[in-house]
Amino acid sequence: MRSSLKLAVLLAGLPLAAAAQDPVKVDSDHYKVLLDNAAVRVLKIDMAVGGKSVMHSHPDSMLVALSGAKARFTMPDGTTQDMELTKDTASYTPAFTHLPVNVGTSRVDAILVEFKAKSAGSATLPTTRPNAQMTPLAEGPRAAAFKVTLSPEFHEAAGSTHDYDQVVIALGTSATSLTIEGQAPVTQWKRGDVQFIGRGVKHESKNTSGRPIEFVIVAIR
Repeated sequence: MRSSLKLAVLLAGLPLAAAAQDPVKVDSDHYKVLLDNAAVRVLKIDMAVGGKSVMHSHPDSMLVALSGAKARFTMPDGTTQDMELTKDTASYTPAFTHLPVNVGTSRVDAILVEFKAKSAGSATLPTTRPNAQMTPLAEGPRAAAFKVTLSPEFHEAAGSTHDYDQVVIALGTSATSLTIEGQAPVTQWKRGDVQFIGRGVKHESKNTSGRPIEFVIVAIR
């Protein structure tokens, strides 16, 4: 949780730029939309060593780092702050404006979950699941992120529902069956794949790989 608190202290209170810029529109080389609905927009961030973005804004978000990297943020007031990204961790960030540069020695590879609701919800988020090990990574007013290891016996029965939204991010290649009502089943995953399970939406999920597999789940209140 320390990374979330550190980043929140850094970013909280910083005013958004007068003309907030959408990173997808002003820097499509580094920001791609993976998923977009009424609850969230999920972005893929991919920036080579030495890569530089432009000044842009994000709403309250959860950042999931898929690789270790180092970024330098320039704020609207001209101040800078370096941030170390640790592989397979998460950070909750309040709404902010910045200009990022990759100042490390490895590519920035990350998933950013942007929250769309006007205010935080009140759903109770899980801390345990049958046949799954849940490790807290980050938490904020709107959501919490967990690293989840599914045992070979993991199975959510058909018709399962939750009273919170979930963004599911694969941390490796696996055979895991996810069937969401009204959608085609997903049976194969690779690192960085993303799926959204809405609150109250019936679904079934099962580890079909015969081995433990890892995901990051962003659970949204």
